[in-house]
Amino acid sequence: MKRWAPFLLAVEVLAVVVFSAVYDSLDFRIYWLGGHIVTDGSRLYQEQVADHYFTNTPFMAALFVPLAALPLVLARMLWQLASLGAFVGACALTARMAGHRIPLVVVVAAGLLLQPVWQSFFLGQVNLFLLALVLADLYRVARGRPAGIGIGVATAIKLTPAVFVVLLLLSRRTKDAATAAATFAVCTVLAHAVAPDASRLYWLHTFYDTSRVGAPYISNQSPYGALARISGGAAEVGDWYTAVPPALGVSGLAVAAVWARRGDWLSATAVTGATGLIVSPISWAHHWVWIVPALAVLLRNGHRKSAAAAYVLFAVSPLWWTPRDGGPREYGFHLLTPVANCYLLAGLSFLAYMAVRLRVSPPAPSSGRDGRRRPVPCGAASRAVRDPECVPGG
Repeated sequence: MKRWAPFLLAVEVLAVVVFSAVYDSLDFRIYWLGGHIVTDGSRLYQEQVADHYFTNTPFMAALFVPLAALPLVLARMLWQLASLGAFVGACALTARMAGHRIPLVVVVAAGLLLQPVWQSFFLGQVNLFLLALVLADLYRVARGRPAGIGIGVATAIKLTPAVFVVLLLLSRRTKDAATAAATFAVCTVLAHAVAPDASRLYWLHTFYDTSRVGAPYISNQSPYGALARISGGAAEVGDWYTAVPPALGVSGLAVAAVWARRGDWLSATAVTGATGLIVSPISWAHHWVWIVPALAVLLRNGHRKSAAAAYVLFAVSPLWWTPRDGGPREYGFHLLTPVANCYLLAGLSFLAYMAVRLRVSPPAPSSGRDGRRRPVPCGAASRAVRDPECVPGG
């Protein structure tokens, strides 16, 4: 794999460049048009742009004001190349947190074949920036350094990364959580200064309105999306479901917090990322870029077969082979239901695996209240064998 990885990566990079030059990525066009109208009263959320509603935060739209001043093709190419750089950075941080010495070119080339990753490029989505921002912060946390700005910015762009603020609180990184919250507040206030009417409409009404998107669509791999498909539509989901996300969120974050307190921030990151996807009512297939740290956890723990199976699942993405046209075949429970919800089932299985592993994995290496890892003897724990910071003969 190491031999052909540079060639594969070169082909992938060329494909990104050519694709961004010739293809009008839908979500990027929506972002770009949002940058044009964000200051025009509340139009940003009242009218459709490119036949779709703008569903991100006012801060996200405000960030696109400079790009909106550029021609669409140039702006799109700059965005896609920046997304590629963000993904390379996310892969490098993940590999460092895992203690792997796999060449970065191999990691990036393989990662670009994952469906959530390449679909993020296909749509011109923001997911890879969010992944990189959160990983940059948690990498600093794992080294006992101050953090929180990256998570705060990511949360201001898209609300789901707020789950990592809760992780910081539960793992006693109170200052970092406060930094993240303050950063989010500053970004939100700045957006309000740029677009006061749009901001008021978003925070008072729009941000919790799932009717603006097609929740039952096959790409929505959240429990809510799965239940909407099985029940026959979003309108058929009962009020009882409101108790499900908090229960899943508490369970997932409890597991993540224990891993964080043990000093295993890669596991904490992967569990929290999966928890955020499962708690959110809308988790499109391209949101599942958190498969990258999850795969790193499986490989680091020596579960190569499980990692290979998960990689194939997220590369082949069989959910797209099932009925997804909104017709009657898409709804109800049938033989293809597990395939149609395969990302969700994989995420739930990963959370269960990480919970069970808490009982069988030693707590070393540990960290103090400041989050700084304590040196451990090489081989003292399964993850320490691959940890470049272990102490030989300690």
